[in-house]
Amino acid sequence: MTLQTKIGSAAAEAAQVLDRLGVPVALWTGGDRAVRSPVTGEVLGRVHDASAAEVDRAVARARTAYLAWRNVPAPRRGELVRLLGCELRAAKTDLAGLVTLEAGKIVSEANGEVQEMIDICDYAVGLSRQLFGLTIATERPDHRMMETWHPLGVVGVISAFNFPVAVWSWNAALALVCGDACVWKPSEKTPLTALAVQALFERALAAFGDAPDGLSAVILGGREAGEALVDNPQVALVSATGSTAMGRAVAPRLAARFAPALLELGGNNAAIVAPTANLDLALRGIAFSAMGTAGQRCTSLRRLFVHESLYDALLPRLKAAYGSVRVGDPRDAATLVGPLIDGGSMQAMQRALDEARSAGGQVTGGEPVDVAGCPDAAYVRPALVEIPHQTEVVRRETFAPILYVMRYSDLETAINLQNDVPQGLSSSIFTNDMREAELFTSARGSDCGIANVNIGPSGAEIGGAFGGEKETGGGREAGSDSWRAYMRRATNTVNYGATLPLAQGVSFDL
Repeated sequence: MTLQTKIGSAAAEAAQVLDRLGVPVALWTGGDRAVRSPVTGEVLGRVHDASAAEVDRAVARARTAYLAWRNVPAPRRGELVRLLGCELRAAKTDLAGLVTLEAGKIVSEANGEVQEMIDICDYAVGLSRQLFGLTIATERPDHRMMETWHPLGVVGVISAFNFPVAVWSWNAALALVCGDACVWKPSEKTPLTALAVQALFERALAAFGDAPDGLSAVILGGREAGEALVDNPQVALVSATGSTAMGRAVAPRLAARFAPALLELGGNNAAIVAPTANLDLALRGIAFSAMGTAGQRCTSLRRLFVHESLYDALLPRLKAAYGSVRVGDPRDAATLVGPLIDGGSMQAMQRALDEARSAGGQVTGGEPVDVAGCPDAAYVRPALVEIPHQTEVVRRETFAPILYVMRYSDLETAINLQNDVPQGLSSSIFTNDMREAELFTSARGSDCGIANVNIGPSGAEIGGAFGGEKETGGGREAGSDSWRAYMRRATNTVNYGATLPLAQGVSFDL
């Protein structure tokens, strides 16, 4: 199929996929909000925004579902998540195709996102038999002290366009085995994929047989729907992924009602290329991290510090990679860089490049790319900016494929520059020097939630807790002990003796 044949067919492709996945036509047609494909600029559907009252009703149903679901044994809850994983496996190609159409990801990245959903389901199924508490030594004789973990309640999930389905699964798979219900507000730019996932979840529910109604719900809309979810006192936890500006709006509203927040916000990620680095390895790691997903990952590489001894060897190779990478329709197997999500992202990128030029930066690439039949889409060649210093535009995240490159001579100085930004999500160093690698991952090294050696900062596995520090929000999703965010802890002390000794030797004899 030629590129020209593909272009113009996004709406038809989306309709076919939605039909195969069982999404009712009424949910994605006839609404007031147009859903556009970044691939072609076409309107894929028109969805109905939820009112604040409708959000509240969805939360109320979820609360009722939680009250029943919390009584189901955790391994049985894991069976539902196992069935969801089965549905995702069966529908992987279709769901990934919809991710490509609605978010603009190339085919392999879209497939990878759905695979990540499958992986977290597998992880959560095992976890359903491992929700461990501790037995704690007590100073009182004939007493036992322990901690127990209980389901938390309704979990609100607010996700972003760049990972339209995986982020929901990171939260929902864990929340469900922990005994919670979920209400999901996807990005208003990618609602169709959310409707498709909900349809797959409902298939899993049918196979499961006896789960309560309302255990998972999707609410569509913009800021008003998000605010209604955040402000609802029956929502016990909100996991919100998006910009730092979004986090600044969400966090105070949750704090006002003493609700916990799990925030995954901005990233301005850096890599350091040290003198002993394998340049072939570094080049591949840099290229994917900086250009993959058109620079629209929160872990995308945005700043590169190259040791002065390697700078002149690496930069020509990096420029050649930037000049040769295929930009175009993400459905084409030869494409490595698809479109930006919309024209607003293109404009923000061009403003940042103009500011970099004013600060002395030399820009390679960054120009718009014409793709036949797509006048309303935002395709752009990734930009490499050689800049003498870490200026304000470098310290500020621009959600686009811009890589700022700077020289360094001293590793500790490079680490300090890496850390000298408001964000703290992901980072990496390319080195074959053990001391440099260990310094980078030590307390004196990277201040990010993710610190890698000899791989780029982009592309995480579900086995490790994902998240960052500072303006990245401090939250953690997937992996490790992140399940605890979806549960509440109780400390239990049991006296199995006939006396009542008091802690700290307190005497209170009547």
